[in-house]
Amino acid sequence: MNVNLASKLRQSTGKAHTMAENSAFMKCFQKGVIKQETFRKFSACLYFIYSALEAEVKRHKDDDVIGLIHFPEIERKQNLEEDLKFYYGENWREEIKIIPECQEFVDRIHEVANNDLPLLVAHSYVRYMGDLSGGQALKNLARSFMGLPEDKGTRFYEFDALNSIEAIKEFKTKYRNALDSLPVDEVTAQRIADEAIRVFTLNMNTMHGLEDEVKASVDEQTFAQIVSVVMPGSTESHPHQQMVSSK
Repeated sequence: MNVNLASKLRQSTGKAHTMAENSAFMKCFQKGVIKQETFRKFSACLYFIYSALEAEVKRHKDDDVIGLIHFPEIERKQNLEEDLKFYYGENWREEIKIIPECQEFVDRIHEVANNDLPLLVAHSYVRYMGDLSGGQALKNLARSFMGLPEDKGTRFYEFDALNSIEAIKEFKTKYRNALDSLPVDEVTAQRIADEAIRVFTLNMNTMHGLEDEVKASVDEQTFAQIVSVVMPGSTESHPHQQMVSSK
């Protein structure tokens, strides 16, 4: 059964990806005006999201569908723990708090895992493929505008098992092949694609939940100028890529 799921996901999420790239948070990130306080809260959001996602994928790793996209070598939770320890200190678990928008994201992950398991594929796809593509550029931006010490604060974007551009490229091909091998029919494939669009919305909502802090870090005129610029989509007419959190 071959439904070309990887291609369907890429084509279906192109516009959603462009919207995500044009969120105020991402535009300000790319302009280097995100302060470390906001960035560490963003890292905490990612920790809650990946803790939920990876727990559910592991819980269902023997499933005929989920088992084929279970790749422990790309898991992010441990790396995020290292980042949070750097930003918050040894008691980081007591310091971090989940914002409502992120809680909605986490709740949706658990909901599909419990009630509509194939849709968990969409959450894995949007998150990990973004980390392996656009997320790599975000690492360099973060290190630059926050002046981070060497090897501290951006472990989220680092894949120890994929330590070269070639290795990342090969893994992304492996992941897409795994998507195309999933035993799902056309109807389920479309539902997974629809869920992937929803994941982008959840991701954008999470970033929006941090927007007031971004506004507070720059003057009103600068913020307005940054967000008024429309970024061209990187996936609607180009090969498979993604953003932070997202291909």
